[in-house]
Amino acid sequence: MSVQAWTYLIVGASFALYIGIALWTRVASTKDFYVAGGGVHPVANGMATAADWMSAASFISMAGLISFMGYDGSVYLLGWTGGYVLLALLLAPYLRKFGKFTVPDFVGDRYFSDTARLVAVVCALFVSFTYVAGQMRGVGIVFSRFLEVDITTGVIIGMAIVFFYAVLGGMKGITYTQVAQYCVLIFAYMVPAIFISMLLTGHVLPQSGMGGVLADGSGTYLLDKLDGLNVALGLAPYTDGSKGMADVFCITLALMVGTAGLPHVIVRFFTVPKVRDARKSAGWALLFIAILYTTAPAVATFARVNMIDTINGPDSVGTLYEEAPTWVANWEKTGLIKWEDKNGDGRMFYAGDARNEMTIDRDIMVLANPEIANLPAWVIALIAAGGLAAALSTAAGLLLVISSAISHDLLKKVVMPSISEKQELLFARIAAAVAIGIAGLLGIYPPGFVAEVVAFAFGLAAASFFPAILLGIFDKRTNAHGAVSGMIAGMVFTIGYILYFKGIFMTPMAANVKENWLFGVSPEGIGSIGMLINFAVAIVVSRLTPPPPQHVQDLVESIRIPRGAGSASHIAH
Repeated sequence: MSVQAWTYLIVGASFALYIGIALWTRVASTKDFYVAGGGVHPVANGMATAADWMSAASFISMAGLISFMGYDGSVYLLGWTGGYVLLALLLAPYLRKFGKFTVPDFVGDRYFSDTARLVAVVCALFVSFTYVAGQMRGVGIVFSRFLEVDITTGVIIGMAIVFFYAVLGGMKGITYTQVAQYCVLIFAYMVPAIFISMLLTGHVLPQSGMGGVLADGSGTYLLDKLDGLNVALGLAPYTDGSKGMADVFCITLALMVGTAGLPHVIVRFFTVPKVRDARKSAGWALLFIAILYTTAPAVATFARVNMIDTINGPDSVGTLYEEAPTWVANWEKTGLIKWEDKNGDGRMFYAGDARNEMTIDRDIMVLANPEIANLPAWVIALIAAGGLAAALSTAAGLLLVISSAISHDLLKKVVMPSISEKQELLFARIAAAVAIGIAGLLGIYPPGFVAEVVAFAFGLAAASFFPAILLGIFDKRTNAHGAVSGMIAGMVFTIGYILYFKGIFMTPMAANVKENWLFGVSPEGIGSIGMLINFAVAIVVSRLTPPPPQHVQDLVESIRIPRGAGSASHIAH
């Protein structure tokens, strides 16, 4: 069968599975809608958390970034992995014991302030919509190539699927759908990686294949070959870094602490019965995440070697355009690869200097990898299903955060506290539907490539939520005045910096010059500085204003005592 036929078969089967799960898990209560009834098994929750966490940025874009950036791309790998460890060990158990299933709910109750709750709602919406833009961009890329529809149509299809199981099943439907999506995405990621590792180096494990000797009998290590190719093409050695130490540190830190403040990941720890189960599910999630994250550098390396070899040809003189590999022609139709014949010789050539004639979108590297390596059609189709699973799983989690922020934290807790559970559930579904529509527009008119957009979301989370959560757990003296002032200061600074250097929708401006960066920190890493501003403002203002009420201070003391299960049952009105 053709790649398109295989794609329709595999993607159609996966979508049918997701819809079937949504019908099976449809909910009728807010507790089921928000936290899946609080009864998910730790292993299942670990898989769902991994799928929720490993978005289109992890599946599609991270290896693409590493493929083009080399060593510098490792900041994404380190930041996102370290961030999840930070969240699992430092914050999640305490938040679970506190018993508030959304970040605005925690902020509002911990700081005993509706103003703090409203600021947290605004921050949650900013972070979630920025993040979901990257997911819809990933959905559009997959559909435009593999189903041969335009990006707009592809995004609309993705919106329809997410609408069905997110609005109908809420967190319960999303949780069990994400378990299935994890199985799909990890299988789709590992199969081509293992195939290509065996072809290039003879190693079954991609992790060892990346550091292995080429299978062509030359005795050359794969990374040595790639270093040589990069240098010959006017690029820095693949294994060397060019970013400044301050920028590397700040990007990594922003991604780490941003992870610990991501509302759609935090809510997953409220879907299990006990605090102990939250810790267990965090451990399982780390294991499931590590499978993909330790494979991503190998996928990036394999893709880059094969990409350069197939475009530049065995003699590195370029490939005649009319004899271009099929993968180039296929992706050219999407507009994500462009060729400009600069010297008029009719040959394509990829380089890092004036010789370069190829513009290649880094987001295609993982998806195009099986095609570049001439793998079977079913493997190529499988990667499409995996990319969609990664994008849709995270999009669903983010949309639920947006829905709960509006229906529970804004309407139920502030604007209309007397509404019934049935009315709250209706508002939650309406909010989810509206959010899906906005997310679709962001996918049709994307503000940047996937990982860049997601990096900004992490920066915003780092500058807003992380200090409020950390101080809320470990500092009794931090009050509402401090928390609100800190979140506003951190967000305003971070958003302002990003807009100044990246434009209204991250369109490059004249100001986007490294020499103008504050302390040499790029917009992707500025969330770290925003976080420090948040901490400083929150602590200073709290010390200059009255302390929180005594019962709040007692509550902070109690959640640090490692006993009890906590409860999210306050949702069931």
